Amino acid sequence: MTTTADFLFDGDTASDPAGEHEYALTLPDRWTTFIGTVNGGYMLASCLQALRRELPQPDLLSASAHYLRPGTPGPARISTDVARIGRRTATGQASLFRDDREILRVLATFTDLAAADGPTLVRGEPPALPAPEQCIDPTGEFPGDRPEISRRVEFRMAEVPGFWRGNPGGVPAAEFWMRFADGRDPDPIALALLVDSAAPIIFELGVSGSSTIELSVHIRHRPAPGWLACRVSTNYLIDGFHEEDFEIWDSTGTLVAQSRQLAIVSP
Repeated sequence: MTTTADFLFDGDTASDPAGEHEYALTLPDRWTTFIGTVNGGYMLASCLQALRRELPQPDLLSASAHYLRPGTPGPARISTDVARIGRRTATGQASLFRDDREILRVLATFTDLAAADGPTLVRGEPPALPAPEQCIDPTGEFPGDRPEISRRVEFRMAEVPGFWRGNPGGVPAAEFWMRFADGRDPDPIALALLVDSAAPIIFELGVSGSSTIELSVHIRHRPAPGWLACRVSTNYLIDGFHEEDFEIWDSTGTLVAQSRQLAIVSP
């Protein structure tokens, strides 16, 4: 029987207790980006896995992550602090350190999504995509070296954006399918990685690089197994800073995650 321990995401985001509210782990090179730094979504998920061990509610509801320095592969530690435990939600903070320097600071709230009940309004629609088997795997068309994270997360697109072929199209928006390459089904903490696992859509403007300053993630439902339909866009690039809005809809057509990040383009 396959267990979560058999999947890279679970093993690579796991940490070992190393004192009161302290956890030790190694940041591997399996989740690195185009420039060799450790992916921000992966580091966020690692902090959330540690924090979940100290909170009674099972599901991530929201997280706000501030990236203080680039992350690099190697030994690291996570420090956690519980801010409040309530009846429906619990909130805590986690910081990721590498070489005794704080890399990432996270504030997150957990809940039980299965118990959530109340008024509902959904005005958006999931992306209208052909079936994944009718779409294109774009990773073979990206110019230059392939980032390691693209070997852990796979994509299918109806149309490959121009920047994947070295010819940016000028419209920073895209829709596509996504899932873990090893077949692991998504869960709320995995969604916090997946919203940050695609190449920045700002590349469609000819930008050569982008670094996240802050990433906020909202989880709306526990995702169903299968491919995830994604929508990403940037509407404002001002003085080198830009936002990126991301939606994830599961295989049943349910909105399961939203995120917005603020990032700075490379000079």
